[in-house]
Amino acid sequence: MRIRSLGVIDDAVVELSPGFTAVTGETGAGKTMVVTSLGLLLGGRADPALVRIGAKAAVVEGRIVMRPDAPAALRAEEAGAELDDGALLISRTVSAEGRSRAHVGGRSVPVGLLAELAEDLVAVHGQTDQQGLLRPARQRQALDRYAGDAVAVPLEKYAAAHRRLRAVSAELEEITTRARERAQEADLLRFGLDEIAAVEPVAGEDVELAAEAERLGHAESLASAAQVAHAALAGNVEDPEGVDAGALVAGAHRALESVRSHDPALGALAERIGELGILLGDVAGELAGYADDLDADPLRLAAVEERRAALTQLTRKYGSADNTVDSVLEWAERGSVRLLELDGDDERIDELTAERDGLRTELSALAQALTDARGEAATRFASAVTEELASLAMPHARVTIDIRQTEDPDGVEVGGRLVAYGPSGTDEVELLLAPHPGAQPRPIAKGASGGELSRVMLAVEVVFAGSDPVPTYLFDEVDAGVGGKAAIEVGRRLAKLAKSAQVVVVTHLPQVAAFADRQLLVEKTNDGSVTRSGVTVLEGEDRIRELSRMLAGHEDSLSARAHAEELLAAAQGSA
Repeated sequence: MRIRSLGVIDDAVVELSPGFTAVTGETGAGKTMVVTSLGLLLGGRADPALVRIGAKAAVVEGRIVMRPDAPAALRAEEAGAELDDGALLISRTVSAEGRSRAHVGGRSVPVGLLAELAEDLVAVHGQTDQQGLLRPARQRQALDRYAGDAVAVPLEKYAAAHRRLRAVSAELEEITTRARERAQEADLLRFGLDEIAAVEPVAGEDVELAAEAERLGHAESLASAAQVAHAALAGNVEDPEGVDAGALVAGAHRALESVRSHDPALGALAERIGELGILLGDVAGELAGYADDLDADPLRLAAVEERRAALTQLTRKYGSADNTVDSVLEWAERGSVRLLELDGDDERIDELTAERDGLRTELSALAQALTDARGEAATRFASAVTEELASLAMPHARVTIDIRQTEDPDGVEVGGRLVAYGPSGTDEVELLLAPHPGAQPRPIAKGASGGELSRVMLAVEVVFAGSDPVPTYLFDEVDAGVGGKAAIEVGRRLAKLAKSAQVVVVTHLPQVAAFADRQLLVEKTNDGSVTRSGVTVLEGEDRIRELSRMLAGHEDSLSARAHAEELLAAAQGSA
């Protein structure tokens, strides 16, 4: 990672080892900024207060090596990103005003995409996560992930059946509790459909009737206009001396025909005038037919207006905003479907009741399968955590997982009892600790002291991390409150985990740092900032000096140096 203008860090590059990387440094030197930087790359909340004073923005850039077929790589490619020589380049910018931008593989993306990628890239285990794992709901989720497909497969089926049961129960409750309202709705629909059926409207009928009413209402003026137009085109029999358009065009045609042989241009015009004469004749004939067919029938006009009034009454009551017969017919179609649904309430109630009972039976079987799978996984998980605790100087501690149900008369049947159920089954899961023989198992938040709790949670994290599919694990001072031999065992357990995954640990314990494949030192300059040279890889003498400082408070103590050399040799030898 390259970190610029973030907190105390001015400009620094952090190179993490493929195995176990320990990040150390004085209190306040900026170790937590490394964790914060990684959090930003993983889509964490952008806090403008993190931007270094005087800077316009903080920038974190990361290069993550991964397989081209890795889930994160495939998801990034869906967003338009590209891998760079087998690595995904991610950057996050946070302005001093609070604006945040993200880029993945050279493409600008929503910050939410970073959080999606993070699920397949990094598992963060820190003080905040410890507090989260103290909650029973999180403990159940952790156990389910540890159990793998043994729980995931029936849980997926259970969740689908649970969603369907909720939908069926809601519909059944609506039908039964709203029976009166639904009956009233059915009566109104039936009345409306009967009223429409009595009129028998036809699609588009209102438009046709409106045109006919307009024509019948002005029949005399239309007939007069047609007769006048006909006389102007074809002449008036009562006025043989009158001039009409047809006669004038015919005369023009004769005049040109007589001389067309002398000039082809006039011949062409003569043909066009001839066509005009034919067109005038056709129009005159149609006008004559129109006038003869037009009938000013008062009875037909009255019938049309009466029909229009009946249709208007329907459109006002059942039409939409356009008040057309077509919208009335659409209402009738929807009403018919709804009426069939309402009239079938009794039959639907029987169907839903049968489906509900079947789903409850299915949920009971799936809930029992979940309980059995969780019980088997809980035994393995508790045994693994107990074994880890023995390696963390708690040889007599015993961890168990309590899986219980709450009786509920409205619940589903599991193990011969009716118990409460939810989207994840019927089980309540809680991690219990008996710190020494004879002690009663208690919830880990109550059964462990501060130092013991850190070791218990670290054991849980290590065991749980072993079942996590992500390639990188970040432990942020989960070794707090641990020291001495227990601290050495913490380092040994983390080193063991690093054999199969990348592990990054922010620690203040030399016993833990000694087990790291790479140790990074974060230190400030004289002006209080961390520059590019402020994050260094410690090797040889430099690493001995830092371990001495962590042991004795200063790096020049001869006894601390001897202890550091011994600690480093022992750690590297046991690894």
